Amino acid sequence: MMFDLLLTGGRVVDGTGGPETAADVGVIDGRIVEVGALRDATTRRTVDISGLVVCPGFVDVHTHSDLTLLSSAAAHSKVRQGVTTEVVGNCGLGPAPLPDGMDVAELRTLVNHLDLDPAVPWSWHSFDIYLDTLAAVRPSINVAALVGHVPLRTAVVGFGDRAADAAEVRRMCDLLAETFRVGAVGLSTGMVYAPARYADDAELVALARVVAAHDRLFAWHVRDYADELLDSVAQALRVGEQAGCRTQISHLVSVGRRNWGAVREALDLITAAHERGLDVGVDVYPYLAGNASLFQLMPGWAQEGGGAAMLVRLRDEDCRARIRAELAEYPLGWDEILVCRVPAGAPDGIAGRSVADLAEESSLSGADVVMDLLLSHDNDVSMVAFGRSRDDLRAVLSHPLTVVGSDGYALDPHGPTGAGLPHPRSYGTYPRVFAEHVRRGDLDLAEAVAKCTSRAAHRVGIHDRGVIAPGAAADLVVFDAGSIRDRATFEQPQQYPDGIRLVTVGGAVVVDEGEHTGVRTGKILRHAV
Repeated sequence: MMFDLLLTGGRVVDGTGGPETAADVGVIDGRIVEVGALRDATTRRTVDISGLVVCPGFVDVHTHSDLTLLSSAAAHSKVRQGVTTEVVGNCGLGPAPLPDGMDVAELRTLVNHLDLDPAVPWSWHSFDIYLDTLAAVRPSINVAALVGHVPLRTAVVGFGDRAADAAEVRRMCDLLAETFRVGAVGLSTGMVYAPARYADDAELVALARVVAAHDRLFAWHVRDYADELLDSVAQALRVGEQAGCRTQISHLVSVGRRNWGAVREALDLITAAHERGLDVGVDVYPYLAGNASLFQLMPGWAQEGGGAAMLVRLRDEDCRARIRAELAEYPLGWDEILVCRVPAGAPDGIAGRSVADLAEESSLSGADVVMDLLLSHDNDVSMVAFGRSRDDLRAVLSHPLTVVGSDGYALDPHGPTGAGLPHPRSYGTYPRVFAEHVRRGDLDLAEAVAKCTSRAAHRVGIHDRGVIAPGAAADLVVFDAGSIRDRATFEQPQQYPDGIRLVTVGGAVVVDEGEHTGVRTGKILRHAV
C-alpha cells in the first residue's frame, strides 16, 4: 500500500468528541484509509506534524458565500482558517431558483448582502444550474446549499405584505421539492427579511412538511433577536414540531443590553423541545457583534414591495417621521452600529464610522443618517451591530445542542469581495473558538473540534466528512493548539490567522504553512435524493 499523503506524529482529535490520540493518518485517493502507527509506510508525501493537532476540516454550517465563491473560487478567507466545507443559502437569502417571469433585478437588490461583486452574472434559472455554476468554478472548498425562502416567496407571491393563498403555497412547496430533488440540503428562512417576513405559520408549516418529507434541514433566522427573541424562537420550534422536521436556530444571540440573559431562556425552550423529540440544533459565532444589510433596520411596512418601493418611502417626510419614531425604540444605540461597507465609488470617510459619529458630523439624527445612506447608495450599505453579552455567548457556545457557524463569507482580500471592512468572522471564526474559548476553559479541545466538524456536518446531513476515520473524506486541518489565534479585527479585518499549518480538501494540500497552494479540489455536496 502506498499512501498519497501521510501525516505522522500528530495529536489526532477525530471530531467525535472523544479524547485525542497519538497516531498517523494515511490518505489514498482523497480518503482516509488508515489511522494508527504508519511511520514505516510507503508514501508519495510524508509530513511530520509532531506536537500539532490534526482534526477534520471545519464544516461551516452558516455562511453567505453563495456569490462570493463565484467571484473568487479560492475561498481565501475561509480555507486559510481551516474551513473545508461551507453551507450557503442561509437566513432565507439566496440567488436561486429564478423561474421565468421573476424580477431578478429586484431580487438581486433584496439579497445585496450576498452580492459583493456586481460583475458576477446571474446566468441560471433553476437551482440545479446554480449548483452547476458553482461546480464549474472549481472552488477550493466543498459547498452544500440550502434554498432560501426569500427567492421562493418572491418567485411565487412577489414582494407584497400579504398571506400566500393555497395555490401559491402549493407552488412554493413544489419549487422547494424540486430543489431537493437536485441536491439542496435544506430550506432556510429569514423572518426579518421581506418578503419572507410576511409569511404566516400556515405557509411555514407547509414548507416545513416538505423539508420533513425529504429529511432535510430547516434553518431559521428568527423574527427578532431583541425584545421578542423568546416568541420568535417559540415560533420556529412550533413550526418544527408541527411538521416534524429537523430544525436549526441560526446565530442565537440576544441584542441590546436590556435583553441580555434572554438567550438562556431561549436555550431552555430549545432544550425542552429537544426532550419532547424535536431534532433541533443551534449555531453561533464567537463574536459580540453581528453583520447585516443596513436596511434590516427599516420596519417591515417600509420594506413592502421591495427595495425600490422602500426608497420611495424614504423620500416621503411622513414615512420618515414614522420610521424615526419606531427606530427610537430600537435596542441599540447609534454608537453601537458601524457602517462597514458602501458601494465602490462612494465618498471616503463613511465605512468604519459609527452612525453616531456620522450623525454628529452632519447634525442629523441617527435615523436620518441611516435613511440618507440607504437613499444615497441605492440600499447597498452594510453594518456591524454590537451590543451583545459575553456571558450569553458563552452560554450558547457551551450548550450541547450548539455547533459553530461563522455567518460570514469566503472572501478574497485582493479582489472585489475584499472591499470595505467586513466582519472579522469571515477570516477568524474557527481560530477564535480555540484561542478564546478553548484556551480560556469554556470548552475542552475535543468538544470544540466536534462542534466545528462532525456535529456541524450531521446537522445538514453530511455523513462522510467531519471525522477522522477510515473511509471518511480526507478533509483535514493541522494546527498548533498553543499559537492558533485570529488576527482579524473590526478595524483591520482582512488578516489571516496564525497557527494553521496545513489544510487538505479531498486529500490535496490547499494550505501549506498558512499559504494557499492554488489547489482547488472542493466539491458540490448534493444531498442524495
